Amino acid sequence: MEQKKTLVLGATNNPARYAYLAANRLVAAGHEIVNIGIKNGEVAGVPIRRAADVLSDIHTITLYIGPQRQPQYYDYISQTKPQRIIFNPGTENPELKALAEQQGIEVVEACTLVLLSTGQY
Repeated sequence: MEQKKTLVLGATNNPARYAYLAANRLVAAGHEIVNIGIKNGEVAGVPIRRAADVLSDIHTITLYIGPQRQPQYYDYISQTKPQRIIFNPGTENPELKALAEQQGIEVVEACTLVLLSTGQY
């Protein structure tokens, strides 16, 4: 399986949240992750960081923040230059989708947890 370094945008250390489950399942599946969020702590053994340092080696950004909170991350996402953005249920955003597609970023509206469990990640 190809390893896809994944940025979890909206990472949280709250075990009841899907972002928490996704981070743990990504690591369990052998993917390196970067957690970006607003809370301090760690998920799946990886610290939660702020969106400050732009990373250049990210394959996928998986979104766990709603459309109303996404605009503040548009520049960060663009500068990161991921190959793919996954819009998890509830994060769909036509504006960000259009921006990503203009930059040649693959856009997927799907659930990261389902993609992992079905071997489509």
